Amino acid sequence: MSLTGGTATGAPVSWPHWARANVSLAMAVLAGQPRLPAVQGTRARVLVAGSATIVLAAVAMAFADASLAEAAKRLPAWLHAAFAFVTDFGKSGWFLVPTGIVLLAIAAAASPALTLLSRLVLAAIAVRAGFLFAAIAVPSLFSTVIKRLIGRARPFVGDEADPFLYLPLSWPAAYASMPSGHATTAFAAAMAVALVWPRLRWPMLVYAVIIAASRVVLDAHYLSDVIVGAFVGGAGALMVRDWFARRHLGFMVDAKGAVHPLPGPSWSRIKRVARSLIAP
Repeated sequence: MSLTGGTATGAPVSWPHWARANVSLAMAVLAGQPRLPAVQGTRARVLVAGSATIVLAAVAMAFADASLAEAAKRLPAWLHAAFAFVTDFGKSGWFLVPTGIVLLAIAAAASPALTLLSRLVLAAIAVRAGFLFAAIAVPSLFSTVIKRLIGRARPFVGDEADPFLYLPLSWPAAYASMPSGHATTAFAAAMAVALVWPRLRWPMLVYAVIIAASRVVLDAHYLSDVIVGAFVGGAGALMVRDWFARRHLGFMVDAKGAVHPLPGPSWSRIKRVARSLIAP
């Protein structure tokens, strides 16, 4: 195949053909062998954070979960309504749908007929969108599976808030309390965005805390559920970052094993490529 949109015989290549080729190439690169040395420090940080999470969750279960659930029922109706509106922004679809659309659009638009610069710009955008998608989807999927295995009852599934009511290996949503899926998604998104754009780390942290708090205020989860969800989301996004970094996808690993985000294309260059796609 040539870079002008045709095969060696001059026959044109249809967009479904190059879209499939782009997807196949992306999956091959993502699943390929690491090109860079192992990242230093991530495993230790995850172990420390995991140990702290276990302690905090245990303390919350013993001393705070039931009382906070009871207190949440007595909060004003307007506060419940406000958090009921806010909490929906913790669903993974808010992140996975737009990033998924971007990835599909790039796969369809990255024609061999484009200039090398245009294809490099699209590839850089696809890498970052792919990282955000994976860094949120992987922890969220893990949370969805593990909560069914744990089988912890949500607040007031019985006649009272019982933090120690479990039905392991169950599918009903009433017994899918730990970890909180919304908290997992929110903290995965906050970590992923902060890793790509460090300047956004504080706004994203505020977003994640508000989403986590909403789950307790609405008695959808106990405090310990959102503590565990925050760990799963943050740690999961960090490990996905390391996977991308070792393959030099959006990140680089320096000689000391530290990870740094690679610079992306400028807005002016992105707009130039977008204009070329809209009006070639």
